[in-house]
Parts: sequence; C-alpha cells; structure tokens
Amino acid sequence: MKKIAILGSTGSIGTQTLDIVREQKDIQVTALAAGKNIRCLEAQIREFSPEVAALWGEADARSLRELVKDLPVRIVSGMEGLLEIATMPGTEILVTAIVGMLGIRPTIAAIEAGKIIALANKETLVTAGHIIMPLAREKHVSILPVDSEHSAIFQSMNGEREHGNEIHKILLTASGGPFRGKKREELKQMRVEDALKHPNWSMGKKITIDSATMVNKGLEVMEAKWLFDVEPEQIQVVVHPQSIIHSMVEYKDGAVLAQLGTPDMHLPIQYALYYPQRRNLSGKRLDFYQLSGLTFEKPDMETFPGLKLAFQAMERGGNLPTAYNAANEKAVALFLERKISFPEIPELIGICMEQCRFAENPSVEEILATEAEAYALIESRW
Repeated sequence: MKKIAILGSTGSIGTQTLDIVREQKDIQVTALAAGKNIRCLEAQIREFSPEVAALWGEADARSLRELVKDLPVRIVSGMEGLLEIATMPGTEILVTAIVGMLGIRPTIAAIEAGKIIALANKETLVTAGHIIMPLAREKHVSILPVDSEHSAIFQSMNGEREHGNEIHKILLTASGGPFRGKKREELKQMRVEDALKHPNWSMGKKITIDSATMVNKGLEVMEAKWLFDVEPEQIQVVVHPQSIIHSMVEYKDGAVLAQLGTPDMHLPIQYALYYPQRRNLSGKRLDFYQLSGLTFEKPDMETFPGLKLAFQAMERGGNLPTAYNAANEKAVALFLERKISFPEIPELIGICMEQCRFAENPSVEEILATEAEAYALIESRW
C-alpha cells in the first residue's frame, strides 16, 4: 500500500486526490488536513480512516473531536498540527494542496523528514524556491508537480536531461481565462460572477479569479523557474484557449515535446502519486476526431499587467515574488468581497512590489514578514 497524507483535503485538488484513492484501491490515507470545512473533513475521516486529521482553528478542532469521538482518529490543529502531519512516520508522499504561504513550513519539514512532495501549492516555490529546491537536492527528495502545466512540462522532460539534452525554452500554456480578448476599459465593468466563469476548468474561487487576471499564470511562471532550473528568459507564455496542450518544452535542436489531454486534474495528480508508473484512469479521453482545431496567441500583458509584473518579480527575485503573491491574495479577497474593481487587483500588486522593503535572500521569517507588510499596505487603503 502506498501511504499518503493530504494538506488541503477538502479543496479542489484534495477531493480529486481522494477520487484517485477510491479508484486505485492501493493507497492508504494516513492523515488529512483542512482549513475550516468541518463537515466535509468529518465525512472524509469516516470514509478513509486516517490516523490523524487537522483543522486550522482549535475551536473547530474541538468540534470535530466531538463529531468523530466514536473513531480512532486523533484531531490536531494549527501549524503544529500541519507540521506533525507533514513528518508522520510511515507516510511516503505528502500532497501539499493548501492555498497560500501556509504550505512553506510543512513542505520544508516534510523534505527534512524525507517525504516525496506532490506539489499543488504554488506559493511554496514562488516565495521560497531558493530555500526549498536546494534542500530537496540535499535530502535527495523528489518534488513532483501536480499543476497540470508543470506536470505537462515534467512529462515532456522525462528522461531528456539524463541524456544530456538541453532545454531551449519552456512553453507554458494559458487558457486566457474568461476575459480573453477583452480590453482594459471593458475589464472595469467585470463583476465577480463574470470572473468566476472559467471556460474550461472547474476550480476554487481564488484560483479562478487568478486565472481571469492571469496572475495564476504569473505564479506558474515563477514556480517553473525553480522546478525546472531555467532562467526567466527561457520561459514563454502561450495562450491556448482549448486547454488541450497543457504545456510544451522546446529543446536545443528545435524539437518541441508536449503533453496533451482533456482539462482534468485527475491525470496530473495520479501521475505524481504513481510516478514513473502510468495507471489506468477512468474519465473522458481526448478524441482527435472531435477537435475542431488548436489555436495559439501571444498574451496581452498590457490588458493583463499581472503577468508582466510576475516576470518583473521573477527577474529581480529576493522577496519581490512574496510581495507579488501576498498582495494578490489580499486583493483577490477584496474583489470577492466587492470592495475593489477587477483592474485594481494588479494595481495593488504593483503598489506592494514598489513599496515593500526589499530583501535579496530572504529567510522564511523574512518571507512571512514581507507577507505581513504587503497585507498591511493594502489594509491601510481599505
């Protein structure tokens, strides 16, 4: 039995990971962690029988303990609980699917404990890639990407570097989101409901808004730099509205390798859990006879400045990606609360990137301090 723990088990990636557990039958769930969805976590505990489960707040954890007192499961809470789950003896793979920089410390702890990381938490590498990747190499720990784009790149690179084949560039595909083709003036009128209508993917609210602003692609660009050890100028974003090609790699000889499939997160999740083995997976398959065509466009970074700001943050480095990420988290929350307009999201990111104190090689403490500083800058305006 393959033993896994899931941080963020009640979210989109977490629940789809559990779909794979149901289908494959040879995975044992040792631990589950969620933010505050008590009822969903209770149902998961009853179905998957983990040894440990966590909720962020201690009050919620107390409520859960009462609900599952008939079961042999230990309920923990807070960062202490996440760290315990991340380092549990016997667990082979930690699926990190929690949102935000909350994932940094548990990921570091899991690497220190020798766990394989199935990474679905972009912010960990965006803000702390300079800490995470050298540590993973030192501890000989694999970090396997769960994002569909990064999984596609990983699959397209499989075995190539071992043979000395050099990458020329990474072609990171983007759907363009619900506002593809619109101009900046039009975006001022876009409501929360409009931004949440993604044309291809079913995701949580935060990541769906990030897709609409193209900030999500900016985060993926920064993550790709660390995951695949490439320079910023080797990463190119290509808008591909059909979301059939999940990303591509161009090699020095001009060959381009790509991974194609339906827009379904189950495949990259399962690939990370069983790498390098490919298992049968139920669901819709790609039918080339039904494809009307595949199209590609250059991203409009003037209309969607969040993507341009990501390249700027990546090129300067230090704690600038943290300022970018933290400002976006706060700005998206304000947009979902209908307190700011859609174009104000990247505006606030730019302000925080300019005004946060710069740190060249930030420690985890400095990363978290930058997050707090960006939050405070935005809160001072509202």
